[in-house]
Amino acid sequence: MDTVSHHGRETAYDVTDGTGDGPTICCIHGSGGSREVWNGQHQLADRAPVVSLDLSGHGDSDDIDASAGYTALSAYVDDVLAVAEATDASILVGNSLGGAVVLQLLLEREFEPAAVVLTGTGARLGVLEDLLTWLESDFERAVEFLHGPDRLFHDPDPALRERSMERMYDCGQAVTRRDFLTSHQFDVRDRIGEISVPTLAVHGEYDQLTPPWFHEYLADEIEGGELAEIEDAAHLAMIEQSTAFNAAVESFLADLEE
Repeated sequence: MDTVSHHGRETAYDVTDGTGDGPTICCIHGSGGSREVWNGQHQLADRAPVVSLDLSGHGDSDDIDASAGYTALSAYVDDVLAVAEATDASILVGNSLGGAVVLQLLLEREFEPAAVVLTGTGARLGVLEDLLTWLESDFERAVEFLHGPDRLFHDPDPALRERSMERMYDCGQAVTRRDFLTSHQFDVRDRIGEISVPTLAVHGEYDQLTPPWFHEYLADEIEGGELAEIEDAAHLAMIEQSTAFNAAVESFLADLEE
């Protein structure tokens, strides 16, 4: 694990170096997650170095004193920019809230990556009102709901589901709730057409949290946007079907190099 200091806090990240010498790929997790969700993407290091970070308050990164919504989202953008600068990353991969972080970065900051991959995300990320209530009053029920069929996973191995639940409990109720409230307030549909960075929108076939049409919208509205579906997967396709997910990313990046 490495860390970078910025804005009075430390952000933790890992770098996986393989045989690849392509542009460094930086991966950003979603609500209640950590850099561990990208372990299946380490094999992409055969193409390029792979960086995965913990957003503030997640994993090994210092937390922030920020309210849910724009303030928290901006702080998460700062985390990504600090790590991208420290690692010379130019490809951004964001899942769920991490995708919102990437979109916010593209729209509000001067940093312009060579390409982005958006998965399990959208230009708007409204959250079910019942889930927001449970995140405040019954965290266990919220975690169980998210790990129900075709939400985070389609048909996971029980051990995979259990590890994901443990990761969310480790993140804790306060930070996880802040994440989902931040997602709930996120809406850049009126600006999404401003983005012209090469973009791949990847969705799980069965994702009920951010359905396929969320990604179809991204691919249609972003200039040169592309779409990929991962079969037999839901919201966390990069975990549930890592080989297929990585193949989609590799194909997208290879096409850009031609």
